[in-house]
Order: sequence, then structure tokens, then C-alpha cells
Amino acid sequence: MQPDFWLQRWQQGQIGFHRDQVMPLLQEHWPSLQVAAGSRVLVPLCGKSLDMHWLAAQGYRVLGVELSPLAVQQFFDEAGLRPERRSSALGEHFSAGPIEILLGDAFTLDDQTLAGIAGLYDRAALIALPPALRQRYRDTVYMRLPAGCRALLITLEYPQAEKAGPPFSVAQAEVDAFAPAWQVELAERRDILAHEPGFRAEGVSALATAVYRMRRNAG
Repeated sequence: MQPDFWLQRWQQGQIGFHRDQVMPLLQEHWPSLQVAAGSRVLVPLCGKSLDMHWLAAQGYRVLGVELSPLAVQQFFDEAGLRPERRSSALGEHFSAGPIEILLGDAFTLDDQTLAGIAGLYDRAALIALPPALRQRYRDTVYMRLPAGCRALLITLEYPQAEKAGPPFSVAQAEVDAFAPAWQVELAERRDILAHEPGFRAEGVSALATAVYRMRRNAG
């Protein structure tokens, strides 16, 4: 998955991954993480997700990271917000209230930025990446977050041979392999094939979503 793939998807409006409402699984499971209000929450590959507005409304400082300028522009335009803009070595920063979006690459986040993250919300990042990039993403983002960081990870599970990603299937064994650096708890798994006609149309025979609560261990 090269950056041009995602940039082209946004330019062509092929953004079926975008939801026009807040993710119910976020609303249901995030409170159990007990991330302190006022903390900074990272949302990698954020697109123009409305979930960032929900997190901000809960009292968090949200840091989204996104490659597409169109996604960033649409996020603020559709909310009627006029963000302040600044540049850094990481890219262009757009900020409005408690929400900041970095127009840049999540793989290049620096240690200082990651050290200030208390919560991670990952609904569209891990499943957007093929296996080799998932391992790199795990090593460069998850494994560099500070001890005590809490994460809510939402994945999809389906027979990968039946559909070419993205989104990709991520098995529980792959998430469990984040241990021992992370404590991993499966919060729920539910069958969603009946609600995903696009997957059925591609011949996918089984589809589930899984939600994990995670905590970064020391060391």
C-alpha cells in the first residue's frame, strides 16, 4: 500500500471506509479504557472520521494523522471549522479547538509526539495495511507508545482468500502477538456479514468485527 493508493482513493471519492456517523463500538467500549480526560488521543490514518469529534466531546485532545489533504480539508469544512495551520518537520498541522490533524505519515511520528499519547483509537489503520506494513506499523507506532497508554483496536476477520484488501482481515493471533509489550483483551466479537452487502457481493462467506482493549506495559 503506497501513499499514492490512498491519495487516489480520496481524489476519486472511493471512500467507502468512511462512516457518516460515530462508530457505536467506540461509544460502547472507549469508556472502559479509563483514559483520563484532558489526555491526548492518537487516531492514525484518521481520514475525516466523525469519531474524532466524539473523542473531543469527551474531553480529550485529539491528534489525527492523515496522508490526504482532501480528507483533512473535508473534515474541517464539513464541521464548519477554520483550522489554524503551522508547519513542522512532521508535516502540516491543522488545529481547531481540541482537534489537531497532522497532514503527514504515521510511520514518521517522532518520539516526543508519541511520548505524549495516553490513548490510541485504531479503527481504520491496522486493517488498512497488508501484513508486511502491519508489522512495520506495529513496531513504529504501537511499540513506541509510552507505558500505561490505553488503546481501543477494532479489526475485521474474514477468509482473506475470498477478498483482496483493503480492508484486510486481521486474526486474533496477530493481535495477541502484541504481547508482552501490550496487555491484550478481546472485548467482543460479532458477526456483521448481514450488514455488509459489499462484502457479500464479493463472495465473502463470513465476516466478523473484533474489539480489543489494550494497555502498554513498561519496558
